[in-house]
Amino acid sequence: MSTSDPTASPTTFDLERRVDCADSTLHNPRHAVIALGSNLGNRLETLQGAVDALEDTPGVRITSVSAVFETEAVGGPGEQPNYYNAVVVLRTTLPPSSLLERANAVEDAFGRVRTVRWGARTLDVDILAYEGVTSDDPQLLLPHPRAHERAFVLAPWLDAEPDGELPGHGRVADLLKGLGEEAGDAVRRREDIQLRLPE
Repeated sequence: MSTSDPTASPTTFDLERRVDCADSTLHNPRHAVIALGSNLGNRLETLQGAVDALEDTPGVRITSVSAVFETEAVGGPGEQPNYYNAVVVLRTTLPPSSLLERANAVEDAFGRVRTVRWGARTLDVDILAYEGVTSDDPQLLLPHPRAHERAFVLAPWLDAEPDGELPGHGRVADLLKGLGEEAGDAVRRREDIQLRLPE
């Protein structure tokens, strides 16, 4: 049952209806998956800001947002803060190159500095997959060449899209399972915090 009370939580039906309605404004949209990560500053606020900024992008409609997962930094300098990671699934009419430009602009808006490889950062916005597109362009490799090796990518992706598939590698659920229990245990789902799907 729908309600006009703006403080009330939407029912599942209402949420699906809003997403379907928003999706209908796009003509011939493509499916895409984007990973978000942050380990500097207010990590949750930054991830939510990135979700909101992506949804505000003309030609983009977010259909699913994962839970937040916390992991230790992988690679790069030592003594880094833990990461918050999430995945958003979206429909878009933007071509991959334009979606990448938007992803980079969102990173820049949150103060991303690219000085140290795999160093701490306020925000990462990575395109994991874009429906029907493969690319060996060094500026945008599709699908993401290391996604299948990273539990901190696969766990939130599975949460956002249980039937998700990484082109060329298979089902996300199988890929995550294939990494083993130790890799899975290193990715901790944060039940105490969450990201909101933009209304």
